[in-house]
Amino acid sequence: MLHVSGFMFQANKGFGFIDVLVGTALMLIIFTGIYGAYQLGFKVIMQSKARITATALANQRMEMVRNLPYDDVGTIGGIPSGTIPETENITRNDIDYTIKTTVVYIDDPFDGTAPDDPLPSDYKRVRVKVFWGGKFSGEVVLLTDVAPKGVETTEGGGTLSISVFDASGIGVPQADVHVVNNNVEPVIDANYQTDDNGNLILAGAPTSTESYQITTTKAGYSTDRTYGVEEVANPIKPHASVYEGQLTEISFAIDRVSSFGVDTVSSGGADSFADSFLDQSKISEWSDIVVSGGEVTLATTSEGYLDSGYLISIPISPENLTYWDEFSWTDSEPQNTEIRYQVLYFDGQNWILIPDTDLPGNSSGFGTSPVDLENLATTTYSQIELRGNLSTTDASTTPVLFDWQVSWRTNEPTPIPNVAFTLEGAKIIGTDEQDTPVLKYSQEHTTDSNGHIDILNLEWDSYSFYVDRETTGLDLIETQPPQPVDLLPNTSQSVTLVLESENSLLVTVKDANTLEPIFAASVRVYNIDLGYDNIRPTDENGQAFFIPLEQSSYDLEVQMDGYQTYTGTVSVSGDTTETIVLTPL
Repeated sequence: MLHVSGFMFQANKGFGFIDVLVGTALMLIIFTGIYGAYQLGFKVIMQSKARITATALANQRMEMVRNLPYDDVGTIGGIPSGTIPETENITRNDIDYTIKTTVVYIDDPFDGTAPDDPLPSDYKRVRVKVFWGGKFSGEVVLLTDVAPKGVETTEGGGTLSISVFDASGIGVPQADVHVVNNNVEPVIDANYQTDDNGNLILAGAPTSTESYQITTTKAGYSTDRTYGVEEVANPIKPHASVYEGQLTEISFAIDRVSSFGVDTVSSGGADSFADSFLDQSKISEWSDIVVSGGEVTLATTSEGYLDSGYLISIPISPENLTYWDEFSWTDSEPQNTEIRYQVLYFDGQNWILIPDTDLPGNSSGFGTSPVDLENLATTTYSQIELRGNLSTTDASTTPVLFDWQVSWRTNEPTPIPNVAFTLEGAKIIGTDEQDTPVLKYSQEHTTDSNGHIDILNLEWDSYSFYVDRETTGLDLIETQPPQPVDLLPNTSQSVTLVLESENSLLVTVKDANTLEPIFAASVRVYNIDLGYDNIRPTDENGQAFFIPLEQSSYDLEVQMDGYQTYTGTVSVSGDTTETIVLTPL
């Protein structure tokens, strides 16, 4: 204990937990700020060093240009032609620099412009761009004009006026223009960019007939170009010509590219209701029966089993119902026992039996599984219930119902994998020898194992989809949206191709105990005589879809880890569905 000037203090023996937390937080804030400032400073220093070097390289190139004879001021393969490389790569201080030099003639409006000006190549404009990549990338651009000793040059040739527009008719600035002409000396092979209005003027271009191959594009944009007769017999936009003292004007249209997301599906799918009686959750009414351990039996008294009982399922109300398929069950009926099955519907007031006129044999009940329900009108019978009537004449014995299920078809699409189709645009580039239009875009594509494909880098256009029935066995019955499908610039459009065939098979795989669908089971369908052998995994609904098929009998093999392998056959005719129940090991 210390006494100072009459006051008493107690020595601090250490820091508390809160003190440590606050101190740590303050230190983190301080050091984070210091580190951020250090990073910013480092970036500024590195960019400054790189920019200084780039500026020096650009000035060196400009000095070289100023010391050249006027006739040599031009790029190798460019318009005008000269001795300067168009592109050069140089490394300084472990940084890779690219020097891009562009030289063009300027048609000064002081003495008129082409075609009124007979000598439009008044002087040359040199643009030197030095750029570098990496973490601290950047660029330096210098411009200078070089004039001839006289009032203006007497350089011959004509003038190429190139305009690049987008889909709305607005000029595209800084569009890339590649000009090639192998029929002049020296050969021209040069790259340029349009100005802020999408224009490029190349004065002093050597005269040449349909030899200037011009391609225009831009990063993230489509491409437009000229075509030679070796590509298209009668091109709409042939390679450009330049005539002495004349102006050649040519325009191109490019815009941001777009994409299609294409899904290939069937015109309908399948669904089902099932109950394996693990509990009473799917039973709406029952009497004198017992549900236990996945079995339905007759209830008992002290004298044995009751002579009869029944159960009724909950209402089955499918969404997007196209037609009912079948009613099936698994049971055991020892001697002197029986289970008869019936189907009910709601008439607006009560649940009653479907009359025999619509479902023959329903009044007396069915004893053989499955029962065909395809002829039931979905307008009248949009929802149904199942009824099971258990009976015995021997009090020591009961029938047992293990499970029952109803299947139906829906208009919900099912993916069809690996479908080949042709995608064609409406734009044409010319006609062939028979005067048949030649399309700018016509490509074959194939969807993946999920029935999907993304088609990227598409030009804005009106597109149509085609499926060859001879090679695929499929008919394209509908596209969503309807075709032709308009694709606007810089958009992503989803398209569904709805297909059908004369015969198909939809296999549903379920667990024998729960009747729940099994995901990722391997389903093999094959017919050696037909040369057909295909394996597909089940989806989250436990389904695998096989289309197209020929009308025939096929072998089935279904495998899944933890389950016994199933083998069997299925007869395929029309739209066939098959439910496979796998037994756990």
